[in-house]
Amino acid sequence: MAYDEGLAERIRQYLAADPGVTEKRMFGGIAFLHEGNMAVGVTGDELMVRVGPDAADAALARPGARVFDMTGRPMRGWVVVAGSAVTEDEALGAWIDEGRAFAASLPPK
Repeated sequence: MAYDEGLAERIRQYLAADPGVTEKRMFGGIAFLHEGNMAVGVTGDELMVRVGPDAADAALARPGARVFDMTGRPMRGWVVVAGSAVTEDEALGAWIDEGRAFAASLPPK
């Protein structure tokens, strides 16, 4: 499955100043990792965000968010955000910041 390169590029630009961020192809798309822990990614035209189990319910209440379920088994602490919900840079940045903050709270890999 191809991924939205435009969305990926917007994420790259947002994270460009963070030396701890790397990219890796995952889930048929691209993931952005902070110190080896996935923070956000793009699959199709949607944004994947690792928010952590404690923040999942609040994240799911936000516009365009749903449970991340690629295999028929929901992944706790992860959400998928519709591309239409992150067309504005401010909305995209808020999701990226949340994903990066959770990834940064984990031990580096």
